[in-house]
Amino acid sequence: MSKPTRGYSRFWRLISVIVLRPLLHLLIRNRWEGRENIPKTGGVILAPNHISYVDWGTDALFFYESGRYPTFMIKASAFKVKGIGPFLHKAGQIPVNRGQADAIRALDEAEKALSAGEAVVIYPEGTATRDPDLWPMVAKTGVARLALTTGAPVIPVAHWGTDDILHYGSTKLRLFPRKTVRTIAGPPVDLSAWEGKAKSARAQREATTEIMGRVSGLLGQLRGATPPAVPYDPAAAATVTKPPAPGELT
Repeated sequence: MSKPTRGYSRFWRLISVIVLRPLLHLLIRNRWEGRENIPKTGGVILAPNHISYVDWGTDALFFYESGRYPTFMIKASAFKVKGIGPFLHKAGQIPVNRGQADAIRALDEAEKALSAGEAVVIYPEGTATRDPDLWPMVAKTGVARLALTTGAPVIPVAHWGTDDILHYGSTKLRLFPRKTVRTIAGPPVDLSAWEGKAKSARAQREATTEIMGRVSGLLGQLRGATPPAVPYDPAAAATVTKPPAPGELT
């Protein structure tokens, strides 16, 4: 049986390599570990932490130099940006809209990409971390659902240093003096305990926790620090009641 095909332009993928590869090498000092853990062929899920909008560039370079052209799952608004959007479509990147139905469609497209033997990059947190110390926060379960549904291996990835270039929420690039970004990939995450349970919400959450534990551990190696025992949960933080002001009734 032949593998399913997806619509993308080999020409535009080549152009992206010709233009972006030397530029990223020139502007950023990259230090890499664990490239041998990324399979050279076959469908694979690459799961990095997310700190900055610069992440996609340094991650893309890391994956390409590891032997894989990355297929990113990217929020749909990026596909509407003039000049960038058409390229993302032509390069076969996957748009992710907000909303459950749209998210399911994006996962379906990611499944097709994995079946076609592509390397799919999904940031499990869904957006840049809101943890004050930039550790990975509580992740969405899409990465686990994708892995348990397809059986594709999940490679945990961590990077550190992109925040020095572009802090999340800022538009000020700080390229000079030249910054160093360190990236590390670990062995595939063992998800055998949840095999055959792709539709179980509990299995999806537990598998996601396992994946993010590995990502956090790799980030701890890069930072020389111990990650928090419990990941930051922005939803929980938003519901914390502020203490009453002096004299205020409780």
